[in-house]
Parts: sequence; structure tokens; C-alpha cells
Amino acid sequence: MPAVMENARPLRAKSLPQKYFISTEIFTKEQAAIFSKQWLLVGHQSQIPKSGDYFVVDLAGESLIITRDQRSTIRGFYNVCRHRGTRLKEDAGGHATAIQCPYHAWTYGLDGRLVGAPHMDELAGFDKADYSLKAVNLGIWEGFIFVNLSDNPTPLEKWFAPLARKFSEWNMSILRAAKRIEYDVRANWKLMFENYSECYHCPGVHPQLQKVSPYDSAENDLTEGPFLGGFMKMNAGKSLTMSGNACALPVGKIDNLHHVFYYSIFPNMLLSLHPEYVMVHQLRPQSPGRTLIICDWFFHPDAFDRQDFRPNDAIEFWDMTNKQDWHMCELSQEGIASRAYEPGPFSSRESIPAAWDRYYIEQME
Repeated sequence: MPAVMENARPLRAKSLPQKYFISTEIFTKEQAAIFSKQWLLVGHQSQIPKSGDYFVVDLAGESLIITRDQRSTIRGFYNVCRHRGTRLKEDAGGHATAIQCPYHAWTYGLDGRLVGAPHMDELAGFDKADYSLKAVNLGIWEGFIFVNLSDNPTPLEKWFAPLARKFSEWNMSILRAAKRIEYDVRANWKLMFENYSECYHCPGVHPQLQKVSPYDSAENDLTEGPFLGGFMKMNAGKSLTMSGNACALPVGKIDNLHHVFYYSIFPNMLLSLHPEYVMVHQLRPQSPGRTLIICDWFFHPDAFDRQDFRPNDAIEFWDMTNKQDWHMCELSQEGIASRAYEPGPFSSRESIPAAWDRYYIEQME
């Protein structure tokens, strides 16, 4: 277990033992102790802008339907028919006026109520009100949709209370996604968090990023607990795009246009806040050595109709950078699996990965 930090400098802190990256037993325990109990990012409200819109998400061994009902309330349900357990939706998303089981045509309203069950009225004592879809705990934070699979979770508002109004300048609740890219990475999910949380690797791995945002400019303001990170500086007049220029209308009234903020939100969200866009990664662990990463780029809705809107300038920059990171994570996974691997010491520039490991171990214990 990593040692306690003093003055943001690791004191005898080392990387996690090998079992945490390759063990099936550890992975199974993570699903039970973390992913079945914590608030998990599943999407953004802009994905389902109209009543009847829905998408399906698989996580922690469950399939969930996230939909906007006729009153525009966003709801989440287990993708399981109350009749004989059939999977209700097979597609990734779409639009529907109701949710109907493909097996025996039991039909549910967008609020989850059972509204149609052929021939069940012939069964004495049957009451549709007893067979609504099973709801999943759901909450909205800054426009992002979170679910929690536990029975009585801490309310989402209380969970995110330490971040109240911290990101209001970015107007995240009204932003729209311009692009989604999915990455299938052959590495353990924890390696992505550790990689994201330091720029010690940036000079050698990200030469393009390093030219615009010096690796030694980082300052952290969240250094303990489930929310970690801070900012890095950008060269004056520059942006993190392929051209080096701003690619869109600012997302809000940003106080400092020369900073980029990077935060990890335990256990499956990476939040990158730029002056003119917001990039979000959501991680979905598939096995000890495989992670699905979903990356979305969000812009102000007014930017889409402007002639100076060039989202690909940012998307291509980060797609390149993401792939550089994922390659390093895969190399780390391969090395950690070796009998030669031993936990190595964190440098003074890796205080956030060390803090992340501490919090992870606390949750596992």
C-alpha cells in the first residue's frame, strides 16, 4: 500500500503490486467493491435531447436503459423484462414511444410502468402496478448522467458536494458532443488513471503536446480523495489543437484562457476542461487486461453554426495524444505481467497517481 504523502511529495510511495493489474480475482472484487457501489458516468443529457430518446449501456455485468420520458425526466432501468427476464433492448440506442419486450410483448411506458401485458388480465390477482421495470439509481451532475447499482447510495448531490460550482464557467450542462471515439485498450483500467494523472511522461511520449503546454507547468488543487487533479499552462495565444489555434467559440466566460484543467473522478471519469471545448473519457473495464474507453468532445451549442467552428482541429490532436497514451499503457501492462516486475517508486511529479492508488486501496479494503 502506498505510503502517506507529505507536502505533495511521495514518501516511499510505490506503484501497486502486480496482482492489482493481472488478477482475475482482483478484477472480480473491483466489480463488487467499486463498480457496483460507486456513482458511474454513463453519458450526457445531450445524448437524449427529446422525449423517447434512449441509449443502452453495459457496465458491472448489467445492461441498463437510459431514457427521457414524456415529461422530459431522464430515467434509468435495468434492461430486463418483468415477465420472464428477457433482454428488452438489443440496440445501442434510438427513439421509442414505449419499451416493449420482443418475447411476449409486455409493454412499458417511458416512466417504467407496465402498460400492456397480453392475456395477463385472465390471471386472478394480477396487477400491472406490481410489475414496473426495475429502476436504477440515477442522477445528473453538470449535465452528465450517473448511475449507482447499490441499494442505498449516497445521494449524487452529496457525493459531488466538494465540487459544487467549481466548474460552472464551462457550462457543461448545455454543451453538445461533436464527436465520440471508442478505444479498446489492452491494459488494466487503473493504468489509464495513473497515466492521466501525471505529465512526467509528456516530454518523451507527447512531443506535440509538450510544445504548447510545458510538462512542468502543472499545479494541483485536488490532491486527496475521489476527485484529483489541477491545471497546466498553455503558451500565450495557443490552444491544444493540431493548428495550435482556438477551434471554436469559448464554452463560457473562462477566467484564464491559458490554462487547461485535468481532473479524474473516481472510478470511471476523466474530465479535461479547455477554454473552447470539454473532453471527457469514460472507462469501462472489461477484464484485468482490457478496458473500453469512450471519449467525447463537447462544444458550446452556439459554436456549431459558426464559420470558425473547426472541431476536428481539437479531436485530431487528442485522438493522436490518446493513442500515444494508450500505447504506453499497453506497454506497461505487458511489463507488469512479467515475473521481473516489482513496484517502483513514484517521482516527485507523480503525487496524484500515488494519491489515486491510496484512495483505490481504501475502497478495495
